[in-house]
Amino acid sequence: MRTLETLSGGEWVTTGEWIDVHDPADVRAPIARVPALTAKDVTRLYDHAERAFAVWKRTSPFERARILTDAARLIRERAAEIAADVTAENGKTLAEATGETLKAADFLDYYAGLARQGYGTLLHDVRPNHRTHTQREPLGTILVISPWNDPLITPARKLAPLLAAGNTAVFKPATETPLSGLRFARALHDAGLPPGVLNVVTGRTAEIEETLLDDPRITGITFTGSNAVGNRIRRRLADRNVRFQGELGGKNASVVLRDAELPAAAKAVVAASFGQAGQRCTATSRVLVEQPVYEEFARLLVLEVEALKVGPGTDPATTLCPLSSPKQRDSVLADVARAVEQGAVVLTGGRADTEGDHEHGCYVQPTVLADVSPETAIWREEVFGPVLVVRAVGGFTEAVDAVNDSDFGLAAAVFTQDLSKAHRFADEAECGQIAVNTTTTGWDVHLPFGGFRDSGTAYKEQGDEVLRFSTRVKTVAVNIGAPERARG
Repeated sequence: MRTLETLSGGEWVTTGEWIDVHDPADVRAPIARVPALTAKDVTRLYDHAERAFAVWKRTSPFERARILTDAARLIRERAAEIAADVTAENGKTLAEATGETLKAADFLDYYAGLARQGYGTLLHDVRPNHRTHTQREPLGTILVISPWNDPLITPARKLAPLLAAGNTAVFKPATETPLSGLRFARALHDAGLPPGVLNVVTGRTAEIEETLLDDPRITGITFTGSNAVGNRIRRRLADRNVRFQGELGGKNASVVLRDAELPAAAKAVVAASFGQAGQRCTATSRVLVEQPVYEEFARLLVLEVEALKVGPGTDPATTLCPLSSPKQRDSVLADVARAVEQGAVVLTGGRADTEGDHEHGCYVQPTVLADVSPETAIWREEVFGPVLVVRAVGGFTEAVDAVNDSDFGLAAAVFTQDLSKAHRFADEAECGQIAVNTTTTGWDVHLPFGGFRDSGTAYKEQGDEVLRFSTRVKTVAVNIGAPERARG
């Protein structure tokens, strides 16, 4: 078992208490341990971040860009060992973990480029002889809280833009999956990030939550996770001048119309639903199929699902990895059991997979449910596992109404060869991400990302939209004086 240190004020430190990290493919013994910071330790991290902000905000954006670019290079050079840690602590396949690692490097490169770009706008001024412009400035110290399902790419998505803009960060990776975040911090540290600009909290949230969230020096919090936790943070910030960016839940739907290429649609839906064992906020969890093709699509869907190979992420043949923890496995199985009690029919799967060497892992068979009422919990609530619900609809309008009949609004897809309906769907589906004849997952670094309704807050991630969260705008007017008249 490895023992890791955490980053505090530019130093790698430990404490007397530890948190064990387990591999969900076999949870019998821990694979690593990380320091369990105390409340006093967390306060020191904010001390470091406050001091570093005075320096980092005045650091040349070209120097910031150099550091991010060098960190991206280091991540690519270390991709194999970083991806192995992602798989070990989260369970996802090595192919998925490698893609996540390389995408994390892409985020650093992209925001290194943005750091070099203009940071304001020259505006017309109604007053004669005035020059007025806006300029963007960093907020200060931002708390970053990332989830266990994407333990490397989510920190990269959040940290790269705020660091490029001149902010400092206190970063709390998920307690279950801290190794990936520490790898990301190590790359930035080794690339020359000044002490205190990035500080990493490894610890049990219940023991440090008050100190973590209530420090008066916090200027913004960016959080990805459950609605319950996100809303609790939002309420906690209600009377403070602290920005909150939340990427929360989803109950994403794909619509298959009668003119769709059904085999291609089935493959895309399965890829969107069961990648990372369904543990993605953008995973498709509901499918609405026009009645004339429902039976055929359901048949193709089940064939694709039953072709998935359940196994550990380290096995190259695996196409469905274990869930991230025993708690997550048991939660998903409970959701399926409740759905069956409420009348759902299991077309395939629906059980834990404990055969052979899966006995000590967090495996759940890929599951497809049918005959589900729109009022049931499995149709309306996020499961966050390898569970897909399929339902027939009478036509396009009914399908769009069903997509929008949700508390969430993150991602939706339509499969059709009718260009008019594709554009209508993009206009009428009330979601932040719309896909046509492709999966609901997999947005690139330069594309704005975020949902509507209970799926998140108004601040988007990715692209240049994210800078609206991590910077503030100042307007400057200068009276340049009356120009001298030309002498003849």
